[in-house]
Amino acid sequence: MTPQSTFLILAPIRAGQLAELRALLASMNKAPGQADPANSLVPFGRFERLHVARFVILELHTADDISKYGLPPHEWAPSLAFLGDCDGDGESFLAELAAYAGPGLKKIFSCCEGFTGENDLRAWMEAHSIRPQANYVNWLGRTVRQVREEAALHQSLAACLPKIVAEVGRDNYRAIRQKLLTHVEIAKAEQRLTLTPPEPTPLGWLINNWLHKLGVPLFFLLLSPLLLVAAPLLAWRLRMLERSDPDIVIRPDREHIRRLSVLEDHDVTNQFNVLGDVKPGLFRLLLLRTGLLLLDYSARHIYKRGYLTRVKTIHFARWVLVDNNRSLFFASNYDGSLESYMDDFINKVAWGLNLVFSNGVGYPATRWLLKKGAEREQHFKYVLRRHQLPSEVWYKAYPGLTAFDLWRNSLIRQGVEVRPADEAAVRAWLSLI
Repeated sequence: MTPQSTFLILAPIRAGQLAELRALLASMNKAPGQADPANSLVPFGRFERLHVARFVILELHTADDISKYGLPPHEWAPSLAFLGDCDGDGESFLAELAAYAGPGLKKIFSCCEGFTGENDLRAWMEAHSIRPQANYVNWLGRTVRQVREEAALHQSLAACLPKIVAEVGRDNYRAIRQKLLTHVEIAKAEQRLTLTPPEPTPLGWLINNWLHKLGVPLFFLLLSPLLLVAAPLLAWRLRMLERSDPDIVIRPDREHIRRLSVLEDHDVTNQFNVLGDVKPGLFRLLLLRTGLLLLDYSARHIYKRGYLTRVKTIHFARWVLVDNNRSLFFASNYDGSLESYMDDFINKVAWGLNLVFSNGVGYPATRWLLKKGAEREQHFKYVLRRHQLPSEVWYKAYPGLTAFDLWRNSLIRQGVEVRPADEAAVRAWLSLI
């Protein structure tokens, strides 16, 4: 199995160069916000390990909201974020970026503070890299190559299936399957299809993953006596903060929504970015970090095969604390419209949203952390839209394919390589095609 990695490079933009940077990034697109895979600056399509990537200009449009807590807005310089998800380790992928897109990246990063043409690009990117506090991969171990090979397999089988059915009859399931398998073998021999076997799981990653899997529960187990003693005080403090949180209900600006809408629904998958302040106080920060730790653990060891709790439409997502833990940046890649995406979370996992995002300024008030909050649907949607930021450039390696499509295609391949147990299983496999 080849595990996936994530990367995020973040740097402040030089004063006076924001407009120039926007124009430069726009030149990489074939449609608003949609990257041309062969653009001359960062030819994303050249990188066979890259699933998704984007450039986002992080601006804190809601900075004044924290004044409701009696605090002045903190300074936030507009910053450029370059982020993505790839197969294998992220460090070696940064080396690939520097090697094959060096001139273009240098041109882009020259708009950022601290970068000149004399900088070592790879070293500069590594110095400005930030690790997420939580990260989600829809299907850990599914590579870009696998996605493309399995999509080609599905298309090939679907194309020849009608002819085979006409030859042998609709109800002759085993004969249909056998002819489809023969078709696959001929296509592989003629190199029209390839089904590459998975690589061995890297030993270092496997060891680290097991240490993490065992270490986090052990940490909470050791901490449990202290948490048990402190529980009444922590519960009291939580309710006191929840009751005193100001209710910030502001309708998103129409022009802001228009700018975002222009970038959405060009494909079956969309991009999503939000940036907002963390509520003041050490208690809120510790609560947020704990929630992110639990979220990351769940995504890494439990929800790693096609769904995040009950939501099955997310390809990749990350949660990142920035600006010395004063702000939280969230980015995801999801199938369908934004409205259906928000409804999915509200209806299926509102408590999960509350666990993390309730520690953000402006989020609807919760009760005992897990209740209310996102259940206040209209207020929640206002908050998301107000904090949402457009992706200046967004790339996906396999446009037109949803997370469901990837799951189905993997099952089709499994049915090619593993003999179904009985005729019912054969029919089920054929129905996928």
